[in-house]
Amino acid sequence: MKLRSIVVDDSSMQRMAVAKLVNNHPNLALVADYSNAIEAKNGIKNNEIDLIFLDVEMPIISGFDLLESLENRPQVILITGKPDYALKAFDYDVTDYLHKPITMARFDASVKRAVAKYEQMNKVNEDEEHIFVKSNLKKRKVILNEIKWIEALGDYIKLVTDEANIVILSTMKAFEKQLPEDKFLRIHKSYIVNLEKIEKFNSKNVEVSGRSIPLSRNKKTELAEALSNV
Repeated sequence: MKLRSIVVDDSSMQRMAVAKLVNNHPNLALVADYSNAIEAKNGIKNNEIDLIFLDVEMPIISGFDLLESLENRPQVILITGKPDYALKAFDYDVTDYLHKPITMARFDASVKRAVAKYEQMNKVNEDEEHIFVKSNLKKRKVILNEIKWIEALGDYIKLVTDEANIVILSTMKAFEKQLPEDKFLRIHKSYIVNLEKIEKFNSKNVEVSGRSIPLSRNKKTELAEALSNV
């Protein structure tokens, strides 16, 4: 994994030095370097950037001014020759703060922190496994673990989730193919249930969130086996 990075510094020597560190680091990819904040802002707008190495003291528009102007701010490692900015830096939720001259060890430590933060921010949790469905002419993201059950409604199906009921144009058979078999089971011609949401069941019904859902006779054994593996 490489963080897409840019370097912003009005000093050409300092910019080249940091760009070299970025190029030589296995977890970084240098997208561009900029000598001023205006160029940098345009570059950030037109490219997908994960990390900015940003000089604080630049003429006309400072590093802090640039941060103020960004709507969607990537991670930032501030670089400065003055220690006075350290406290202000963390008001901007920067990932780290490097003091010139930059040592290799300190640079590596900053990058390690940025990589850890990136991984945390982009962590894919099993509970957040999702699909996209089309409802009311819009694509909608549905977290699978939030689905309680799916109910047939003629040419449509209804997804009952923790937050809302979502009606989509689909057959039960087609939608069932999108669901992980170890987490969902069709227990009736008109119902698919999230196995983890089942509170209790008997020979005729399954209870999910206090709601009684019919259980087909020929599905009881399959349900018992599926629940033993949840």
